[in-house]
Amino acid sequence: SPFSSSPVQPWLGEGGGEEGEEQEGERERMAGQQVVVPRNFVLLDELEKGEKGFGDGSVSYGLADGNDMTLTNWNGMIVGPSSSPLEGRIISLLISCGQDYPDRPPTVRFTSRVNMSCVDQRNGMVDSRLAVLGNWNRGYGLERLLLELRREMTSQQNRRLPQPPDGSNF
Repeated sequence: SPFSSSPVQPWLGEGGGEEGEEQEGERERMAGQQVVVPRNFVLLDELEKGEKGFGDGSVSYGLADGNDMTLTNWNGMIVGPSSSPLEGRIISLLISCGQDYPDRPPTVRFTSRVNMSCVDQRNGMVDSRLAVLGNWNRGYGLERLLLELRREMTSQQNRRLPQPPDGSNF
C-alpha cells in the first residue's frame, strides 16, 4: 500500500499530538515568546473541567446559564469542611468573570449566608483579603478560588466566628 500505517505529520513531528505539542511549546520557549491564551479559551477550559468534575467533590462550579455565550456568570458550590462550623453545609456562590478575566480576578458573592473575615456581611461579596483574590494571577482559576475559600473556612480566625443558621441566604 502507498500509505504507511503511521504517517508523519510535519506539524506534529513523529509520534502524534502530545509530543508535537511539547515540541511546539519548547520552540516557543526557546524563541522567548510567551503565548497569552485568550479569555474565551481559558473559560472554555474551565467549563470543560467543571462539567467533568475534579478533585474530591468538595467544590464544584458550572455556568449559571448554559446559553451564556460570553461565559461570564458561574455558580459555585462548596461543601463546608469538617474542621469548621460550616461542616457538611452546601454553600452556594455566584462568580462573575469579567472581560479582563483571567488577567483580573472574578467577582465572587456568596448566596448562602456565611460569616467569614473576607466576606461583606451586607451582601456576601468576597474581598481581596482572600489571598487568592488579592494576589491574583492569570494562572489561577475557578477551582483554585473555590478551594482557597474552603480552606479559609478552616482558618483560626474564621473558625471562631458564629455562623448563621444553615439555609440562610444573602
